[in-house]
Amino acid sequence: MSKAKTDKTAPELDTPTDLSPDAVNKISTALNTLLADAFALYLKTKNFHWHVSGRHFHDYHEMLDEQSDAIFATTDQLAERVRKLGGTTLKSISQISKLQTIKDNNEEYVPPREMLRELMEDNKHIAAAMRKAHGLCDDNDDPATAGLLENFIDETERRTWFLFEASRQEGSNAA
Repeated sequence: MSKAKTDKTAPELDTPTDLSPDAVNKISTALNTLLADAFALYLKTKNFHWHVSGRHFHDYHEMLDEQSDAIFATTDQLAERVRKLGGTTLKSISQISKLQTIKDNNEEYVPPREMLRELMEDNKHIAAAMRKAHGLCDDNDDPATAGLLENFIDETERRTWFLFEASRQEGSNAA
């Protein structure tokens, strides 16, 4: 068993692993980006939960609250997986803002259907990023991280589906 050595990992945090330092760096980088995106999507979903309005207020408000809870629940598992591999994870909001690929929405008002469609696209983006990270795990013989991502992909696809169905026009898939 070797220890993953990187310039960014303090000796006190250098968790033993049988993965190569290159594998640890690649997988940790991918997971930290997913973690930053999870925080960004969590806050955007909460923002829309707090600011949704209109005739479907209650249903959307409840759905977005449930979805934000599910997204937040992934954060600790992603961060701890990075640490188990011997990497280091996010330390600040500024680091999240540098790594996130999900765009913030700071608009004063967003119509409810636009909220749902934007979140649907963001969830699709995260699912694609998780699949890419899963491939990286497969390439580096890390089935534990791959398994974790498989569950998160399924949860993300479920959110995408619910957002799609809730935002559909009657009898249409159009936005």
